[in-house]
Amino acid sequence: MRELNVAVVQMKPELAKMEANVGKMADFIARIATEQPVDIIVFPELSVTGYEGGQRFAQMAQRVPGAVTNILGQHATEFGVYVLIGMAVKEKVETVLYNSAVLIGPDGAVAGDYRKVHLQAEERLVFRPGYRIAPIETEVGVIGLMCGWDLTFPEIARNLVLDGAEVLLLPAAWPAKDADMWRTLLVARAYENDVFIAAANRIGEEPSYTFAGQSAILAPNGEVLAALEEPEEGYVVVRLDLDEIRRRREETQIMLARQPGSYRSIVKKY
Repeated sequence: MRELNVAVVQMKPELAKMEANVGKMADFIARIATEQPVDIIVFPELSVTGYEGGQRFAQMAQRVPGAVTNILGQHATEFGVYVLIGMAVKEKVETVLYNSAVLIGPDGAVAGDYRKVHLQAEERLVFRPGYRIAPIETEVGVIGLMCGWDLTFPEIARNLVLDGAEVLLLPAAWPAKDADMWRTLLVARAYENDVFIAAANRIGEEPSYTFAGQSAILAPNGEVLAALEEPEEGYVVVRLDLDEIRRRREETQIMLARQPGSYRSIVKKY
């Protein structure tokens, strides 16, 4: 049996208060890792900075590796866990920014990262869309990364699963007004891909948004294994049996029954 203990953290990042947010994340890592076995801890989208940073992201964005990943990498090493954080990332060209999910390994180094492909509204004024969709091979399993609104687009999850992802990790800043759709899409992405999903959604308010929370971990049959129903800070941990994926796919035949030759229009822009 191949097992993976995954935790999703529901927290309220404070807008533009990076030091406080990183400190809170460090406290969560220590708390979770000392209370029970855990392999991966997932934090929400843009948990380092808050969501509505606007032009301030130019000052708040970090390089990877950099100060933020080094600080949280020390905690990952101390407790021997993978940590997935949501942060604004900048390239060597200072004006090129991405809304990113960065996976830090238990050795403290960056194990991989993902740049959000599907940007919403004001995000497009600040960030560039990513384009690379590839799972990350780790000591605890093959991990696929998504971010926020990417959940709306079935192509991201399917692409990751076809390339071998066993667990999809989803940091999000999903609004409360669309909470019903959040729950529906999580179940759909898990079920249609026979894959585990660990989704960490933030809570709290910013000038234009109230965020939904309802962080959850789902099984390949779409069952919600654990969830944070109340808009409060906290976390849940679930032990996943990765061998269940093979058993589920043999049962459903969803992946085998695909007919890619019939889907030509799916890759057309319009």
